[in-house]
Amino acid sequence: MAWRKGIQIFAGSTGGAFAQRMCDYLKVDLGKSQAKIFSEGNTFVRILETVRAKDVFLVQPIGLKPNDEFTEILFWMDAFKRASAKSVTAVIPYFGYAKGDKKDEPRVSIRGRVCAESIELAGADRVVTMDLHSPQVQGFFKCPVDHLFGAPILSEYIKTLGLGEFSVVAPDAGFAKEARSFAGRLKVPTIICDKTRHGHDEKAEILEVIGTVSNRTCVIVDDFTISGGTLIEVAKELKDRGAKRVIACVSHALLNKDGIEKLRNSDIEMLITTDSIENHEVINCEKTRVISVAPLFADAVRRIYMNITVSELFDHTPIYMIENLKEVKE
Repeated sequence: MAWRKGIQIFAGSTGGAFAQRMCDYLKVDLGKSQAKIFSEGNTFVRILETVRAKDVFLVQPIGLKPNDEFTEILFWMDAFKRASAKSVTAVIPYFGYAKGDKKDEPRVSIRGRVCAESIELAGADRVVTMDLHSPQVQGFFKCPVDHLFGAPILSEYIKTLGLGEFSVVAPDAGFAKEARSFAGRLKVPTIICDKTRHGHDEKAEILEVIGTVSNRTCVIVDDFTISGGTLIEVAKELKDRGAKRVIACVSHALLNKDGIEKLRNSDIEMLITTDSIENHEVINCEKTRVISVAPLFADAVRRIYMNITVSELFDHTPIYMIENLKEVKE
């Protein structure tokens, strides 16, 4: 089709695999580019083909190497603008600094706002991302933000598991609204955990569980996990209260080797997540299932380029994506 000739998708240093999956879905070629880090730590980027008067999409998460990845996005935005691109869209499958969305302690930075303003000032005309820690982060940008959701695709995958009767579990009250929405897609009950966190050590204490747990399969849902601590503590509490099986489902998984080892030794039978971050520790773990959301982003890019509404992707997954649900393997 003619539109395929106009889309130019490029990848940052940690967005290559995801960008290639997008290109495979759209049947377009990945743009030629180069990114490297010099021995003293400086980042260098270069576009290896013309982008003059083109609509450009740069794919790069802010995930496992957040400072390097964020800085690289700024340099890419600048490079594309200086190369006379018509428009530049930052495709950020995981916006890690969205966790810094408020000033809830004295003398701290609202990191999400700083990053958003910097990306925009560097040249981004638009941003496409998924499952921000708080929807309000969209307001940190002045340019349009297409905020996609992993729940439609993840819930469709859960339907294929044949779990029988089960409940969706919110790991804390703050995620209760999203958990209810997730449960609504699956037409199952919701359980809510009440937790507290005493510091920045990523450890949570479960205070109460609201809902019937005994002899039920429980699916814990959350937007992201870094250490796995909350998921593991919630799973233990659910098991102690008589849960039959415990499965976890998150949009973004940043687990390192220690986190994966804790997952292996936990009460969590399976962790379902997306490929928003190229995390080989997660992909290679026998307890995980990584579902690609690259087609979701690819379709969003196609719609943006063709000036078609993107909002149709927010509430449901198109049938052609359901038919092509794919697990990511090494």
